[in-house]
Amino acid sequence: MSQFKLELAESELKYVLEGLMALELQMAETCEASDDPDEIADIGNDLIELRLLLNPLKEKAIS
Repeated sequence: MSQFKLELAESELKYVLEGLMALELQMAETCEASDDPDEIADIGNDLIELRLLLNPLKEKAIS
């Protein structure tokens, strides 16, 4: 896996985190509301990957 390094100011990081958290909420709501098992599986898998990115990012940003 290749690496990508990026430096952000606190104000820039705030926008990135807010955007990712909004996407997480939207994906979770779609999974809850959908009756299509294929859609739930696809979005659910993407949601897991998003959370694997978002959770450590939030922890690091808070500390």
